[in-house]
Amino acid sequence: MSGRRPGGRGRVARYPAPGKLPRVRERAAARVLLDTHAFLWWVGDDPRLSDTARRTLIASDSELFLSTASAWEIAIKVGLGRLTFKVELERFIADHLQANRITPLPITLEHALYVRHLPDHHRDPFDRLLVAQSILEDLPIVTGDRTLARYDIEVVW
Repeated sequence: MSGRRPGGRGRVARYPAPGKLPRVRERAAARVLLDTHAFLWWVGDDPRLSDTARRTLIASDSELFLSTASAWEIAIKVGLGRLTFKVELERFIADHLQANRITPLPITLEHALYVRHLPDHHRDPFDRLLVAQSILEDLPIVTGDRTLARYDIEVVW
């Protein structure tokens, strides 16, 4: 065996000696969608955010997205008195998007209509919309919600 890869145009593949395999470094996902709780835990430095999620969010090459659905969910919870912030909600969201280099992900008609194709694993309409966005935009979701892992999406946690 010559060590040349089939179709490799003469380049020699270098294989490590047995027992000398290189360590595989965990690489943060390049583009991710934050679930609502992951966003709140990230900006609030909550210890419930997993180490893997934290490394992904802190990686300089990660591109972070927050769905309009999450902002909507937060607004509903603030309106019901289930969440409170020291500043107005609009300022809280805007400040944290900018400070954490998070791009808002709008809800499109395609996202909303795609929900009908999803299996009924989750009853929460906000989470179902996030799953649709994850699929259509090819974005892994940063979430601790194990139910979302039942969908055919990549979950970072």
